[in-house]
Amino acid sequence: MIDLHTHSSCSDGTQTPTELMASAREAGLICVGLTDHDTVAGWQEAARAVSDTGVSLVRGMEVTSHYDDAGARVSVHMLAYLFDPTAPALAAHRERLQASRADRARQIVERLSEDFPLSWDDVVAGEGAVVGRPHIADALIAAGVVSSREEAFDDLLHPRGKYYVPNYSPDVFDVISWINDAGGRAVFAHPMAAKRGKTVPLSALDAMAEAGLFGVEVNHRDNPPHLREALASRARVLELFQFGSSDYHGAGKPNRLGENTTDSDTLAALEQGAFLEVVHP
Repeated sequence: MIDLHTHSSCSDGTQTPTELMASAREAGLICVGLTDHDTVAGWQEAARAVSDTGVSLVRGMEVTSHYDDAGARVSVHMLAYLFDPTAPALAAHRERLQASRADRARQIVERLSEDFPLSWDDVVAGEGAVVGRPHIADALIAAGVVSSREEAFDDLLHPRGKYYVPNYSPDVFDVISWINDAGGRAVFAHPMAAKRGKTVPLSALDAMAEAGLFGVEVNHRDNPPHLREALASRARVLELFQFGSSDYHGAGKPNRLGENTTDSDTLAALEQGAFLEVVHP
């Protein structure tokens, strides 16, 4: 039971890193990956909980990026594992994105406030977390505008909606390079998640593999079942490691810890030669 894609309140999850580790134990996991969006703020707290929970920890981060598809920007989330957090390129990315994300969130709230009973003071994020769309969704739920984060993202916060404000995001090939230069491993998160918006063509995996992509998330609830075999087949041809993950956000999403898992051989390959080691009890 290895689940390498989860989020805490340091980004858009609803549990602190300590609570997340405890939930991982309760779910029967032997290893969990903390991959908050564009931040490593939860690493130390989660690592301190390893000995108490008996659950091993893979330190990671979900990096916001984009793929240029014939002039159209397609959002790509790249999981970075076991990298040097002080590496200059990734550190600069975190700083720039946090500043951009805070400004973007205010703009979205301003647009929404014209039509709904919502103000900036209504939006709350966890300690050290930068306000993002999930936090705005929570405020919309509290105001009775929507009933769930999913409803908010399907309508008011959707990229094609009138309240949406684009965010800074670097090119995915730069991100893969930054992760590798930092001694980490790059894994493409939920590549077929069409309900989130436009997805990259399957052929893009070839170029990403050539650029140093380590693996791809195949078993993820947002990858439609009928597309997973084609994704897995392409991964095998390109000799990319295949991952399965929950993308757990606590109460923020219906995803459950351990609903998809990664095998121990893949975890061992992920750790081999990486800058960081897995934190074991």
